[in-house]
Amino acid sequence: MSEFQAPKGTFDLLPPGSAGFLAVREAICASVRRAGYRYIETPAFEDTKLFSRGVGESTDIVSKEMYTFTTRGGTSLTLRPEGTASVMRAVLESNLDKAGLPVKLYYSGSFYRYERPQKGRYRHFSQVGAEAIGAMDPALDAELIILAADALRELGLSQVTLLLNSLGDAQCRPVYRAALQDFLRKLDLDERTQARIEINPLRVLDDKRESVQEQLVGAPVIVDYLCEDCKAYHDEVRELLTANGVAFTDDVKLVRGLDYYTRTTFEFVHGGLGSQSAVGGGGRYDGLAEQLGGQALPSVGWALGVDRIVLALEAEGVEPAAGENVSVFAIALGESAKRTLFNVVTELRRAGLGADFGYAGKGLKGTMKAADRSGARFALIAGDRDLAEGLVQVKDLTSGEQSPVPLTELVSTLKEKLK
Repeated sequence: MSEFQAPKGTFDLLPPGSAGFLAVREAICASVRRAGYRYIETPAFEDTKLFSRGVGESTDIVSKEMYTFTTRGGTSLTLRPEGTASVMRAVLESNLDKAGLPVKLYYSGSFYRYERPQKGRYRHFSQVGAEAIGAMDPALDAELIILAADALRELGLSQVTLLLNSLGDAQCRPVYRAALQDFLRKLDLDERTQARIEINPLRVLDDKRESVQEQLVGAPVIVDYLCEDCKAYHDEVRELLTANGVAFTDDVKLVRGLDYYTRTTFEFVHGGLGSQSAVGGGGRYDGLAEQLGGQALPSVGWALGVDRIVLALEAEGVEPAAGENVSVFAIALGESAKRTLFNVVTELRRAGLGADFGYAGKGLKGTMKAADRSGARFALIAGDRDLAEGLVQVKDLTSGEQSPVPLTELVSTLKEKLK
């Protein structure tokens, strides 16, 4: 046993559970690839100012959750706490927006936040995200929401609710902000929350403490302050979702945790996860590119939490459809057979079949146990006598049936059986 352990708030992703994790990640990625989103990967750490400016100084993420360090050269860097700011930085730096808009990208990777660890909330977590950069079109907002909803449905989740809201734009949100500030200043709030009223009052609405939520009854809501353009935009998003069979619940208090959101904002929540109910969400962020020093690039995107979705599947008793890694397991009885079957396994892999081999001379009984653990459908068993006759015994590990197959026909026979 090692004297070291995984850091607090992290965990090792181990087999067999890791197969379900990969299945979730691939299902989400496959959904967006079908819609023309292309893969992007950014560094695990960035200039700290990218997040303080892009995510927002008033957010919990920036104020108390970032892993920040100083390099030997004196540069302040931060492990990425979210993906959108990094993607926008990469787009601006590489001029991807000059090749045509929108730029449709997706990513998958690890993110880091110094939070109080609990089930569903970790300091190192995994997300798949999708961003459509450079176009303001309600159909684009609806497309992304539908892609996420379809991915969750295809994974087998049935207890997910989509919450939807609009946060307005630069024209109507300041009016709402002033009305909300007037309301909040009259409440009995702690000093830190009072300071937030002046910086980003919408974030007070997202405060989960019961003592705060009780005082928010009767607070002005953004939908009553939306300008005509924002109302029309939001209505079209809602109509497109309804026309495509995606149910949603209007949530006038939904603001999410990042400062860059405008207009459409949404969140997917699951009824079986307790307090950490969100499995993902996102929204429109039309001013982010300008905050990072670029030209105006109205954009929309989301991130889905792979760890949370795995927990949601467990809560519903759904097993992710993990792809088979190994379909065939070869068991050699003797050194001569070992060389021949090793070559067969290589040939099977090159033919596109998952195949493994019984190593270390454990004997038939021990190697059959290894074959069962591998999850293989078939075992190939051969000794010198079988191979002298040009045969390999093929055993169905599900039914227990066993039959000899000519060595020359082995690959084609297995490909046919595994169709």
